[in-house]
Amino acid sequence: MSSHHIVREKQEPALLVLGLDDFPEELLGQLLEWSPTVITTPHTAEKLNMLGIKVDWVIGNGEEDMVQSDVKLMSPGNNTLAVTALNYLIANHYPAVNVITDEPAFDDLLNYAGKIDLVIFQGLQKIYAISSGFSKWKPAGDEIRVLNSTKGLNYTGLEQIAPGSFKTTHDGFFTLSFEQSFLWVAEGLD
Repeated sequence: MSSHHIVREKQEPALLVLGLDDFPEELLGQLLEWSPTVITTPHTAEKLNMLGIKVDWVIGNGEEDMVQSDVKLMSPGNNTLAVTALNYLIANHYPAVNVITDEPAFDDLLNYAGKIDLVIFQGLQKIYAISSGFSKWKPAGDEIRVLNSTKGLNYTGLEQIAPGSFKTTHDGFFTLSFEQSFLWVAEGLD
């Protein structure tokens, strides 16, 4: 007996590919598993094309040669590439986006933390914005990094090993509470 899965449009996170340096091809394949909407830059579109990956949107000014057919162009205007893509995704009711980047622009992205579920992949780390009271199960000894300055940071299930770096003390949940709206947290990719 076989099972059939129906994936509705926008059910899976969109994929915004701003850079692919040091990003594992196997993980890229996992993020593409359910055929998300793929948005990228002209330079990265060429890399994706060489990997045989279909691109839906390219963020550019129209002077670029499209390496695939049926690719739509998204003009950035006065915005950064990331802001252009996130504005499009929010306006079109995408609930989530995975962002692959070589250099995350945290200031640009933090403005979107409460508007769309945002996960950033940079090299071998996964970065996401959390709100106060965040809780997650992790095995003992996993490292968690807080990437921006915090006000009133309180935590359970963690021990601080360096400024901004924590290790889980046991198998189970850890929690983070703080005063600001959102906080960037990074963890290694397993």
